[in-house]
Amino acid sequence: MIFEDGALLETAIDITFILLMLAIVVAFIRLVLGPSLPDRVVALDLITVLAVAFSALFAIAAEEPAFLDVAIALALIAFLATVAFARFAERRRLRAIASSKKAEEGS
Repeated sequence: MIFEDGALLETAIDITFILLMLAIVVAFIRLVLGPSLPDRVVALDLITVLAVAFSALFAIAAEEPAFLDVAIALALIAFLATVAFARFAERRRLRAIASSKKAEEGS
């Protein structure tokens, strides 16, 4: 057998680390170049999900379960940030509708 004594797991972890870092770089490029605010927010949300995956993978690689707590906390913060942005976007849309109605009534 080619992989023995956990070498398969170590190889899979190394490959996954590389793929996660590549995905974070691509998401960061989208964050910088995103043409609109929602594109940037989705890219930032993707980066936080990838950071959660990175933390969980590191917990497996280091055999340290404390990093799973970090992953859970980061996931909770990312979820709350996404909900906050959704509320902000909805309010912004409602304000735009209200201002266009006022402009129609005024003219």
